[in-house]
Amino acid sequence: MMAAIVDRRRLKEETRELLRTAQVSSRGMTALYLGILVVLSLVNSLTSSAGSGGILSTFVSILTNLMSAVLAAGFVMYCMAIRQGQRAEYLTLFDGFSFVGKVIGLNILIAVFTFLWSLLFVVPGIIASYRYRFALYNLYENPDIGILEALNMSKRQTLGYKGQVFILDLSYIGWNLLATLPSMIEAGVLYWSVLESTGLYDAAVFSVQVSPFAFLPLWVWTLVCSLWTLLVSLFYLPNYQCVELGYFDTAKDTSGVRADRPPRTGPDDLGGPTFFE
Repeated sequence: MMAAIVDRRRLKEETRELLRTAQVSSRGMTALYLGILVVLSLVNSLTSSAGSGGILSTFVSILTNLMSAVLAAGFVMYCMAIRQGQRAEYLTLFDGFSFVGKVIGLNILIAVFTFLWSLLFVVPGIIASYRYRFALYNLYENPDIGILEALNMSKRQTLGYKGQVFILDLSYIGWNLLATLPSMIEAGVLYWSVLESTGLYDAAVFSVQVSPFAFLPLWVWTLVCSLWTLLVSLFYLPNYQCVELGYFDTAKDTSGVRADRPPRTGPDDLGGPTFFE
């Protein structure tokens, strides 16, 4: 079956109605999710400042990134429940920890494969990122499948949809830029600081250099950036995630490739899947 053309505007309108009638507030869930990420970012910043790049700060950085990936799984599973008209409690945010090994393993594989494709050129790397876009969703729907199977399913599901998902991302680019505004300001200030230190700019033109770190500790600036991102994300992140899942559902229907969890048959069906099965 050929890929279908997704009516993006209609899907966004339907998603707004779904979120409005959700039994568990989407903004409440988003605030909980991003609030935990803020705490993790602060822990990472405080450890980096205290450890000066030592083994402890590296370990904490890796740990917080892995925990962020698992929490992202729980947030997507909440959005999946919303699209299916089901009630998902706040504890759904932590459901990813029940198959944490696969969540981390699949995220690592996606990052590695995308990086390898990026070595050829930027465009192949971008295409690869969209080729594997639905892999995590397949795993979230059925944690019993293997991570390589989830990747292969995504390759088939995204046939004919990569461009549409790319356009979807562009439609939210304004929100993304607004959410990362403090980080962009920081990057701009640091860029001009580098130019100043190397003498590559005209001091008469760029006479004022203001670095966030000149008057704010790293952890305070991290808190400011994180809280700003949280505030902005409350208004668009649940909608964006649910709309993207709408593309995923359409891709499953047209491709016939699904990872729906098989029904449990009884108390004997308790064994967990192996990592690469």
